[in-house]
Amino acid sequence: MADIPTQADTTASGEPVIEVNDVWKRFGSLEVLKGISLAVGRGETLVIIGASGCGKSVLLKHIIGLLRPDSGSVVFDRQEISTMPKMQLAQVRRRFGMVFQGAALFDSFSVKENVAFGLRRHTDYSEEKMSAVVAEKLRLVGLVGLEQKMPGELSGGMKKRVGIARAIALEPEVLLYDEPTTGLDPIMADVINELILRVQKSQNATSVVVTHDMQSAYKVATRIAMLHDGRIIEVGSPEEIQNTHNPTVSQFIRGEAGDLIDTALG
Repeated sequence: MADIPTQADTTASGEPVIEVNDVWKRFGSLEVLKGISLAVGRGETLVIIGASGCGKSVLLKHIIGLLRPDSGSVVFDRQEISTMPKMQLAQVRRRFGMVFQGAALFDSFSVKENVAFGLRRHTDYSEEKMSAVVAEKLRLVGLVGLEQKMPGELSGGMKKRVGIARAIALEPEVLLYDEPTTGLDPIMADVINELILRVQKSQNATSVVVTHDMQSAYKVATRIAMLHDGRIIEVGSPEEIQNTHNPTVSQFIRGEAGDLIDTALG
């Protein structure tokens, strides 16, 4: 029988703002999360790595309450959200911002209306104040003056940046990024990495980044957690992960680095 990966020490270095406690999740006969425990410290950037389809996005959706665990719990700021009533959960979600893998912009909305979407739903801002907030967030992501553009007029990297501007419009305490550099060339991927760092500094938010891009992980992470076979098998600083003695982690990070070199060489 194959060895079962052991769970890593997932204790947050500082005060935990997010705690995932022994979370299990199954879809039909497929067991995706197998007793995940993970803590995210206030103000840190935790990057979750792992192969495509390993359950990283499923874990992210549990953290924001879009999915509920079959067993176990998810706690945010000392409140258990995994069993929270929908109305109360909606209030808690306002404290989160999420950047979706494909940006998930509304094609029929302008850039301004995409960024202002949460502001219209959750604030009573005047049109003047809303426009000022939108302009400020677009400035932060390097898209000054593009308010009236439509998503179809934007490149992939620009769409990602609009998605980030929308996620930070309400100045959330927690930012969740689902594969923020997927589908981008190395130069634009690094633009997004720099933007994640800039937003982290300006917003002073706690961030969780899901990715299989090791260059991105090393650049933005405070800590990195490896998800494999439904379990967290190692957690450490970027330096500790780079020098891991875990053969599964080593094989993954070396493989991703090789893929990056192959892409750069064409």
